[in-house]
Amino acid sequence: MRDAPKPNLNVPQSQFLAMPQKFRAFVAGFGSGKTWVGSSATCKHFWEWPRVNAGYFAPTYSQIRDIFYPTFEEVAYDWGLKADIKESNHEIHVYSGRAYRGTIICRSMEKPQTIVGFKIGHALVDELDVMSAVKAQQAWRKIIARMRYNVDGLKNGVDVTTTPEGFKFVYQQFVKQVREKPGLGERYGMIQASTYDNELNLPDDYIPSLFESYPEQLIKAYLNGQFVNLTSGSIYHTYDRKLNASQETIQPAEPLFIGMDFNVGKMSAIVHVKRLGMPHAVDEIINGYDTPDMIQKIKERYWLYADGQYRNTRQIRIYPDASGDSRKSVNASTTDIAQLKQAGFAVIAPPSNPPVKDRINAMNAMFCNAQGERRYRVNADKCPTYADSLEQQVWAANGEPDKTQGNDHTNDAGGYFIHKDYPIVKPVTTIAMGFAR
Repeated sequence: MRDAPKPNLNVPQSQFLAMPQKFRAFVAGFGSGKTWVGSSATCKHFWEWPRVNAGYFAPTYSQIRDIFYPTFEEVAYDWGLKADIKESNHEIHVYSGRAYRGTIICRSMEKPQTIVGFKIGHALVDELDVMSAVKAQQAWRKIIARMRYNVDGLKNGVDVTTTPEGFKFVYQQFVKQVREKPGLGERYGMIQASTYDNELNLPDDYIPSLFESYPEQLIKAYLNGQFVNLTSGSIYHTYDRKLNASQETIQPAEPLFIGMDFNVGKMSAIVHVKRLGMPHAVDEIINGYDTPDMIQKIKERYWLYADGQYRNTRQIRIYPDASGDSRKSVNASTTDIAQLKQAGFAVIAPPSNPPVKDRINAMNAMFCNAQGERRYRVNADKCPTYADSLEQQVWAANGEPDKTQGNDHTNDAGGYFIHKDYPIVKPVTTIAMGFAR
């Protein structure tokens, strides 16, 4: 078999082609060569697996016509191949000289149900995150079902090339899923690249024009290839997973400070320790059924069980949703807060909850104040749901925190503790009154 040529690729592109995983994602900013590297991977496939057809999938047919056809034709030439575009059939026939290497079947993901009736051994899915998360998942499942070549050594692999459009399908599939189940890293791999990595192939004014056209949050995504919240304004905009990172963990017998949110079936608690007087989130309890269930979970994790009972081996201070003083969990005969006190926990609860924006402002001031001080830190390894929720919760159209995505519970829980122990102190202005003479 003739060896494939070695075209010129930038560093992230070369790294992407060398990745061994079955499912690979190239997540990058504008002008970073996403379709180019995806097309290169397809050309590499045809050199290695002649007559094993491939597929290309884009959000719309116009993108296939306007972007993929001309890009692939150029990339194919760079790889010593020829592209014979059959636009009416939505296909590209690939040749090396006169030798037929295979066909690329091109389909739009606009209607995922139409991705049927053929088989391929390699797929390139372009700009997947431009679509809604639901439609992207539907398209992904249809594409996976097309990967049906039974050839020894063939991976039937899928490449995804996309700009990061918030915390959508690619983030969930290639980041969150792999973080929660590290073993999936053998099958899923991702490269993140910046527009700067491809700067030599861009006009001199390309990057400056991005800075002129986009706000900071979009620059992080569309220039640096980072996953950021693009749906609307992020509520906890001063939180940064890296800059607010903590490696602290719970030590024997030290007191714990636990913010708790009451929601039957979805109760949440964020567990904190203090280092030099400053808070570190070091554990989370999510999806508790009711208050008795949360009490049991807290005792199991943080107290000693001996002689048939739990022994109080450390002080546990609970900072609950103040509404728990007037409501009862399922089958409870006393209020939630009363149950927490009866369990042996110290409960610090105001008569009523603080204004929502006061709580949020206190959180943002602790994550990073106007002087650049970051006083509240989160161990994202121990609190993965909390870290995700801090990044992803946005303001709803009515100006209130969005509660439709389920990422409000842990944020509220952490906020009750922060607002109580680290409130924003509003200065009191005194006016000296004098007398006219």
